[in-house]
Amino acid sequence: MDGASTDGEWEALLAGDVSQAGSLAPLFGPILAGTGCVVGRLAQSLDGRIATGSGHSKWIGGPGDLHHTHRLRALCDAVIVGAGTVRADDPHLTTRLAPGPSPLRVVLDPSRRLGTDYTVFRSGPPTLLVAATSGPERHGTAEVTVVPRDAAGGLDLAFLLQALRARGMRRFFVEGGGQTVSGFLLAGLLDRLHVTVAPLILGSGRPAFALPEVARIEEGLRFRWSVHDLAPDVLFDIALERPA
Repeated sequence: MDGASTDGEWEALLAGDVSQAGSLAPLFGPILAGTGCVVGRLAQSLDGRIATGSGHSKWIGGPGDLHHTHRLRALCDAVIVGAGTVRADDPHLTTRLAPGPSPLRVVLDPSRRLGTDYTVFRSGPPTLLVAATSGPERHGTAEVTVVPRDAAGGLDLAFLLQALRARGMRRFFVEGGGQTVSGFLLAGLLDRLHVTVAPLILGSGRPAFALPEVARIEEGLRFRWSVHDLAPDVLFDIALERPA
């Protein structure tokens, strides 16, 4: 199974939907340039929440953010999500709102706790379930691959990306949720981070990022960003330096 797009498909994407992206067009150059890119994305409320306490998150961002998400899927070879996102949203992870091929769907489920009744395991584009424990080689319609755990007990995300690159993939879209994006950020594996902020206050709920606590302001991660209008939302494009 190989979800990598051909050069002709990339050219068609560049000449088509991306060229019509208006003020957002500059966002996609860094993703398509060079030997590859890993881009993370989150949509959050003004007070930094990506879901309510019960996990409800549809839809924090507006139609523009949804279209932007589908365009990122079309531009990347693989879209990566955590088990919590699949459990809460049962997403299709396809490119219904943007031209171009749907990416390989990669679901991180270290302990294999998801059932086979979710959409990604029943129909649609190829899906890869990533686990840390051995077991059956198929999960519904999905292929299963086993990767080692890292020193903290989570999945070795660098090992995973290397395995996907061995399949010919170069561009990766880490779509969510907050813990998954935070894991890639903390491991220094993201090249860019797209954060959409909606004009919404939830007052409580799940935070956008799950990172180690710091004692002083200067110990936090501080970035440079460019700001883009995604009315009624605002999109922040953050270039990250490796290693973190």
